[in-house]
Formats: sequence, structure tokens, C-alpha cells
Amino acid sequence: MKGIGRQLSSDNYAGLCPEAMQAMAEANAGHAAPYGEDRWTARACDAIRELFETDCEVFFVYNGTAANALALATLADSCHGVVCHEQAHIQTSECGAPEFFTHGAKLLRAPGQDGKLTPAAVEAVVLARDEVHFPKAKVLSVTQATEQGSVYSVAELAALGETARRHGLAMQMDGARFANAVAALEVAPRAISWEIGVDVLCFGGTKNGLSVGEAVLFFDRDRAREFDYRCKQAGQLVAKMRHLSASWVGLLDSGAWLRNAQHANGAARRLAADLDTIDGVSVVRTPQSNALFLDMSESLAAALHGRGWRFGDFRTRAGGYRLMCGWDTREAEMVSLASDLRELASVSR
Repeated sequence: MKGIGRQLSSDNYAGLCPEAMQAMAEANAGHAAPYGEDRWTARACDAIRELFETDCEVFFVYNGTAANALALATLADSCHGVVCHEQAHIQTSECGAPEFFTHGAKLLRAPGQDGKLTPAAVEAVVLARDEVHFPKAKVLSVTQATEQGSVYSVAELAALGETARRHGLAMQMDGARFANAVAALEVAPRAISWEIGVDVLCFGGTKNGLSVGEAVLFFDRDRAREFDYRCKQAGQLVAKMRHLSASWVGLLDSGAWLRNAQHANGAARRLAADLDTIDGVSVVRTPQSNALFLDMSESLAAALHGRGWRFGDFRTRAGGYRLMCGWDTREAEMVSLASDLRELASVSR
């Protein structure tokens, strides 16, 4: 790859954003109580409550798989079913962790265009088999933003929340890229979480400028009962919690959580507009968050790999090759990628 030693393969490639790094450095000074009994963790929890404008219960874990799996384990027993999109991360990319931590709850998959569930699709799954021989649907898991980069509108989420309540389902949200959804919709976080019926939100930090750490928010505090024990049992109770929670303080107090998401979303839109002008390349759908999907030939994709670029092959899942922009995506990277792709496309014609 010409001169740029960086990638657009995943928003996990990015390092720690400066605001989080500074807060971690400050928290590192001296001694502090372990296991979340420190002032930094208290500040992070309060900052999250202020952001969401509600008195939610907050826990921190290392990663998104743990957040999703442990959250679902509080909402579903082993005889239950979790309704999710057929391409949801909990279904395709978590190595059976939700099933493991729920001790066997079944993921009940529903189809949906652009990675989105609809009330009709959810209801069809819930009502397909209402008998003791099949797991009882107990939870609705929604991903915001979705694995295909789409973003549910407030109205779409409200309709899903109403469907969940009507059928007695708890609602969990995989918000690994929740900040990107907030940035895309330009709404308050509460408008796409507890106000539309979300009981538990897994609020992502890793893809938004942190090195590690997701927040699990229980808007229904009763459901959080003994969640700390689940975290400990699963190896998710961080001994030096201040090093995880302090980065959240830096991210939230500075407003970087939203700026980072806005930047990543904007980069995806700008890159899509540029790449869509190249012969032999087309954007599968206009980016709504920080994910960009391209339709191009295998030979062109291989040639781009040969230039050193790395990106995901999501053709069977999302209809194209996936590129991800992050909080630190630079104009130079986008220009370099477009230049390489334009040159390779002209040669292949």
C-alpha cells in the first residue's frame, strides 16, 4: 500500500483517542480501591446516567461479546428463546457465547432487509410455535447500528418496543456502535434506548475511541440484581477497574464520544461518494453509520488486497465487501484508497 500504514478493515484497528488516554493517565497516578470501588468508576457511572437522563444501573466489562452474553443471561433462562436478526452479531460472531452463558437459550432468527428487524418478522417468530416442545420467546435483541451499517429510526425502534411489550419480551440492545446511531439520527441517547422500551443496553466504547471496555446499562434496575456476580463468574470483574472506567470519563466528559462517531460516520459518507464514481465499483447502500459496503469483482478485491489494503468479505451477509471508518480515519487514507482502487479498476477494464 502506498505510504499509508493504516487500514479501513475494522474500527477495532484504531487506538485510544486522546481524551480517553489523558483520563487514563490521570487515573493511573497513585493508588485506588480495586474492583470498581474507586472514584473514577463512580464518575463514569454518573456520567452515563447524565448522558441518558435516567438513574440506570451501570456495569463495565471487557468486550462486547461479554456484554451481550451476560446481559442476555439475566433476561433469559435456558428454556427460553432470544429473537434476533439472522445476521446479528450474537448469531454470527460470538462463538455461541449467548447460548453458553444462558445455559442453552436458543437464538430464534428472523429475516429483515438491511440487517433490520420488523415487528411483523418478530411476531412471526414469536407466534411460530407456542408450545412446550419449543423454547419460549423471552427476549428481543436489537442491534443499533446494525451489522449492515443501517440505523433504526426512532419510529422503527418504538414499533419494535411495542411489539416486545405486547408479547411479554424483554428488550436488549447490542449497541457496539450505539454512538454512531445517535450521531446519525441526531437525537438524545434516551430517545433510542429506554424511552422506546429498551431494558438493557450494551453501550460500546471499544469502537468509539477506547482501548477496551463496554458499559452494560440496566434501565430496569430490578433486572440488574446479582449481575455483579455474573461478571465475576465470567471473569469480567476488572481488578484495576479505574483503568477501564477512567477512559469512559474522558470520552463522555469531553464530548468525544459523539465527535468520534460523527467523524467516523462522515468519513464513511465521503469515502462512499468518492468510490462510487469508479467504474467497476458501486456502493451497495448509502452509509448511515461508519460502515461502507462495496460491490466489486473478486479480481479487483484481490488486487486491492495486493496493495496492502485489508477489508472484510461480507458478500454472503451484506451483499458486498465491508470497509469501516473510525474515530481517527484520515483524509489521506481515503484519498490513498480511492487512488489505488481507481488505478486498479482502470487496469482491469
